[in-house]
Amino acid sequence: MEILHLLRSGLVLTKSEITAHTGLSRSTINQRIDALLDAHLVIPSGSESTKGRPAESYAFNRTGGHLLVADIGATGMRVGLCDLAGTILEEVELSIAVTEGPDVVLGTVGKEFTQLLIGANASADSVLGIGVSVPGPVDTASGQVVHPPIMTGWDQYDIPGWFSSDYTCPVIVEKDANAMAFGEQQVSHPDVRHLLMVKVGTGVGSGLISDGRLHHGADGAAGDIGHNYVPKPDHVQDEPECRCGNIGCLEAYAGGWALLRDLQAVGVEAESVEDAVRLLRSGNRDAVRLARNASQLLGETIAVTVNLFNPQVVVIGGQLAAADDYLFAGIRSAVYRRSLPLATRRIQITGATQGQQAGIIGLALLVAQSVFASAPLPHLHTAQAADLAS
Repeated sequence: MEILHLLRSGLVLTKSEITAHTGLSRSTINQRIDALLDAHLVIPSGSESTKGRPAESYAFNRTGGHLLVADIGATGMRVGLCDLAGTILEEVELSIAVTEGPDVVLGTVGKEFTQLLIGANASADSVLGIGVSVPGPVDTASGQVVHPPIMTGWDQYDIPGWFSSDYTCPVIVEKDANAMAFGEQQVSHPDVRHLLMVKVGTGVGSGLISDGRLHHGADGAAGDIGHNYVPKPDHVQDEPECRCGNIGCLEAYAGGWALLRDLQAVGVEAESVEDAVRLLRSGNRDAVRLARNASQLLGETIAVTVNLFNPQVVVIGGQLAAADDYLFAGIRSAVYRRSLPLATRRIQITGATQGQQAGIIGLALLVAQSVFASAPLPHLHTAQAADLAS
């Protein structure tokens, strides 16, 4: 709805101003404003003087309901309660392996959702949208994960359907790197229309913002550079097998799990990506050597994407991005060496300013955008209207 879109942008407008923006007739505006007021999505916002007569203005009611989001990673998750503008009101972080399977992981998400609502003195009826991001490829039409390399038991699992017994709202499922891309673009680079987000954590993932919009491709597989084939470097004896079943993938050389594999192979004790980051920060020679090798391969693969996509900004995020001293120099060197001059003359390669929160921030904003993009008002507010009014 055009009026709702206007007010969601932060504008506070009178009916006359809405007419000027939209060209809609006064009677149409009256009907739609009344519907939005009844749905608790718009509220009166004071008055302004127009030729001596008060003119009531209207604003988006960001407190007229809630959104719930869960950013699920390979070894942990962030779960949040948001207002209708996508602002995170409360957030919890906990460790859990995605390999525990969908029933265990989503069961944990469900419990955290319930606790967040109880803490806000809100009911499930106030929830207008749910967002879940996962570390695997997502079919955008069904919201199902398709052949995820690290998500044992998740293939074709009906994630949206899992929430249907407790909530009647839409459920959006997104790839984690896409959520991070959207969060970084919206918050840190709002004027950038073309952005590449590269997540280097347990695995390697990426997301694309094209002309200001999240780019999914035909089925949701766009931008997944982690499983691009990398020609065997001279220092490697045998091409490594990737968790996806292929050999020679970028992730099999440069992902966090690959770094742990190679550290353990030379006798260095490291059980988690956080351990690897600590070793890098302490200057461990084996960790530094492996990270520098990985950074060159990451940069060369990113350079291919830069040539194809020509982004204004490349953002590097994820757990391993915390060791930026050992990653960024190699990535920048390879990108400038391997990319066309036209593609790199204004490019910016930077770290994720939102850090580990980029995913949950982006997911919240995506859910807010999706819920109000095309959903009819009766779907948004039927049962919750009475609840919010009481």
